[in-house]
Amino acid sequence: MSIRENVYKLIDKIKPSNVLVSVFDKNGLEGLIKALIEANPDIKFYSTGGTGKKIQEILGEGSSKNYISVEEFTGAPEMEGGLVKTLHPKIHAGLLAERGNPAHEEYLYKTLASLGGAPGVYFDIFVGNLYPFSSVVEKEDATPETARVNIDIGGPAMTMASAKNWHSIAVLTSAAQYDPFIVSLKQSSGNITLEMRFELAKEAMRSIGEYRSAIGDYFTGLDYNRDVKPTLDI
Repeated sequence: MSIRENVYKLIDKIKPSNVLVSVFDKNGLEGLIKALIEANPDIKFYSTGGTGKKIQEILGEGSSKNYISVEEFTGAPEMEGGLVKTLHPKIHAGLLAERGNPAHEEYLYKTLASLGGAPGVYFDIFVGNLYPFSSVVEKEDATPETARVNIDIGGPAMTMASAKNWHSIAVLTSAAQYDPFIVSLKQSSGNITLEMRFELAKEAMRSIGEYRSAIGDYFTGLDYNRDVKPTLDI
């Protein structure tokens, strides 16, 4: 494993062209989608499942101009139960690739295309929020199994990938961020500034830290024989 700092010149302003969306809470999504289309009428939204249906509903007739399903983009069908949808090189390369890095551009545009289907893209925005783990386990009838199945895997992975790569992508983790983000977008003539990307990344990192701590705290407090085994069909 090799770790190195980004050695390529950073881009201050990025015009959003490719947006990956995966949200549990769909509040405010319509306003965000419409504002992004106003900023770039040719923008593409990538999503799956219920989020994808919501985006297509917002876009209305002719949604295919601006919408691509993750399954179509990656060429990989969704695993039963929705367990594997976005855990794919085309998704994570688009979140983690450095702009201006010739090796990353070759990987996105040539290597991924050689695996079949369309080439990859640089994602400019990731919009994501997670399964509500804490509110689920606070319910009186919650069980360890309820908690287990409500652990989000793909969402945190995409969120942290985007936050890590704030040089290249903006990450929105709460509907409360949408309006300020739209204002900033308009003030920058439809572009996302480097400063905005950094501020959003800070909040994303904090939110993922809290999310994973909540999961760890919950399961650490369980006793296998007392709390877990009685709920299992063994």
